[in-house]
Amino acid sequence: MPCSLFLSGLSGMLLGHEVKEVLKSHGTVPLFRLVRDLRAGDTPARRRRDIVLAFLSQLHATAQSPVLNRKMQFHLNGFKGSHDPLQLLYEGEQEPDFQSSLPEEVDVLIIGAGPAGQLLGTQLSRFPNITTRIIESKPGRLVQGQADGLQCRTIEIFEAFGFSERVLKEAYWVNETTFWSPSEDGKGLRRTGRIRDTEDGLSEFPHVILNQARLHDLWLDAMKGSATRLEPSYSRQMASMKIPETGPIEVEIERVDEAHKGQKEKVRAKYVVGCDGSRSGVRRAMGYEMKGDFANQAWGVLDALVTTDFPDLRLKTAIHSADAGSILIIPREGGYMARFYIEMDKLNPDERIASKNVTAESLIETAKRIFHPFTFDVKHIAYWSVYEVGQRLTDHFDDVVPKTEREQRNPRVFIAGDACHTHSAKAGQGMNVSMNDAYNLGWKLASVLHGTADPKLLHTYNDERQGIAKLLIDFDRKISKLFAAKPKGKDGKDDKDAIDPAVFQDYFERQGRFMAGVETKYHPGMLTSNDTSHQDLAKSFEIGTRFQSCQVLRLADAKPVQLGHVMDADGRWRIVIFGDKSDATSSSSPINKTCDFLSNTLIPRYTPAKADIDSVLDVRAVLQTSRKDVSISDLPGILLPHKGVFGVQDYEKVFTDEASYGYGFGEIYKNRGIDAEKGCVILVRPDQYVSAIVPLGEEGHGMMREFFDGFMKPQEGTNGTNGHV
Repeated sequence: MPCSLFLSGLSGMLLGHEVKEVLKSHGTVPLFRLVRDLRAGDTPARRRRDIVLAFLSQLHATAQSPVLNRKMQFHLNGFKGSHDPLQLLYEGEQEPDFQSSLPEEVDVLIIGAGPAGQLLGTQLSRFPNITTRIIESKPGRLVQGQADGLQCRTIEIFEAFGFSERVLKEAYWVNETTFWSPSEDGKGLRRTGRIRDTEDGLSEFPHVILNQARLHDLWLDAMKGSATRLEPSYSRQMASMKIPETGPIEVEIERVDEAHKGQKEKVRAKYVVGCDGSRSGVRRAMGYEMKGDFANQAWGVLDALVTTDFPDLRLKTAIHSADAGSILIIPREGGYMARFYIEMDKLNPDERIASKNVTAESLIETAKRIFHPFTFDVKHIAYWSVYEVGQRLTDHFDDVVPKTEREQRNPRVFIAGDACHTHSAKAGQGMNVSMNDAYNLGWKLASVLHGTADPKLLHTYNDERQGIAKLLIDFDRKISKLFAAKPKGKDGKDDKDAIDPAVFQDYFERQGRFMAGVETKYHPGMLTSNDTSHQDLAKSFEIGTRFQSCQVLRLADAKPVQLGHVMDADGRWRIVIFGDKSDATSSSSPINKTCDFLSNTLIPRYTPAKADIDSVLDVRAVLQTSRKDVSISDLPGILLPHKGVFGVQDYEKVFTDEASYGYGFGEIYKNRGIDAEKGCVILVRPDQYVSAIVPLGEEGHGMMREFFDGFMKPQEGTNGTNGHV
């Protein structure tokens, strides 16, 4: 159906089947959930038309946006048509219905469709042989979100799921942060600092702001474009959960919509993940509680359109007034709206903010006092709320508590996000850390369910993420105190907790890496090698930290590519080989011998029969030799593997460290501290963290075998490939 239909028949009513035809003709189906809204009898014709026009406008804009580093591989098993390659075709006869009923048995049941639940659902939706369901008490998609800050590391994760460009196009980019303090006479405000928000070279992505509801839509699109077509099952809440010593978890689910109110469904799940917020029913069913306290400090949050003569409204700005309190300004996407975190009066120890009867008008009056002498005229309020600052954390993130039981039992119930840690909003950490929880857990569940990893792997979720949450709580307690503190004056008559504005700015700058989400470092354990003897071979790829991307040039077609962007959220390990100075095509070279070990020993050991050779361990190589001086067909076969039903070759495994045509030179050996004389091998987890660095050659072969034997299950009686040589 051509676009002209929408432009000419403006007074007509677009029906659901017509919308499907439009989406089909435009080659994409990322927003099928809108069809339900369009079919609803109470949806006005004008609204139906606007929805479709908005979608087509978005589709056109996306198609026109050039993307340098987008990696895509498709048509492996035959031509699949000209539809959007990121939206997989559904292979079954009829797409599943996620709203009418739930299956009696599932592999993974996710409770809650917030950011953590949606990321986890999206990860698991990529595996057609894993049955996943998400239940959500809300009646449908999120309309108004609370969180909005997205760290650099979080955008890196979005890239792994394929929608970073959509976020970057819509979001507000946080490039600078300014600091305002009382003027010399104490009667006004003055800018006392301006800093770059994210230090140079920290990530290829910026810190951005995008409303949580919009982010939810992007996760829903990603799920709906997967092979399983997963979506949350709405208007359902967990009524009870039984965790037997063996066998599936028994969950009773209650429907809360008017049409089915009171109806119960029973689901048996191999694994249950509670992403159900700070009042988590899953956490309570596990017998855990949040520990910590609420500070005697309340804050208001206001999303509004304002007119003002304050110059930094479109910059992230921290304002400390002399006596009226503090404000944090977060510009919102779209160019006009801003969010204001407004300090309220201190609470008594036994007082709660609910008893203060705060109104939007009282928030505005407080903001005006803080902004004085600048004007602050609110024209429109999109959202407002109040909250108490508090830092709370639960002791354990899975259902296996006594250390004495770890050898006998493996976890089957987990909690993530606000279900296990809560804190203030001013540092923009909550939504980001929650999604990182889920990203840590998702690939581990998939590996165990696929039979490639031992279930003991699941212990590492609590081992790794509980410590990170503790760091977050400590950081939030400190920065919340600094935000609420009065600035020191020159007269010396200060509150005992008053701080020098320069101290606040200095702390903010020093914590930049933490706030960007790239400071996470996992301690030695099952997935993080305690052998750092070869760290010098790749100085900037620190073991335990995320693999920081850098531009390389793809050998086969001279395309500049961010190396980290080939690491999709597909559950695979990456074995990244950095070549030494020798000729990689020589059978006696260290890189050739390492590739021979991988293809004949390591990969067959862990790859299921008839699976593609890179389905579990994906080997990539970066060479120092120019692409003009090496033929890809002369390299080891593991770097040009045959895959799929036709045994076609994959030409996208090898890169070179050289300048591109017009897009710069990444210089990965120089910028990431790779030893050019010796080279090395880096083992990268499916969630993009560096597990180990080993040398090329026989010593490295033994180290890799020992590492993977620690948690992976040998696939007995297989040759590790799909039969292609």
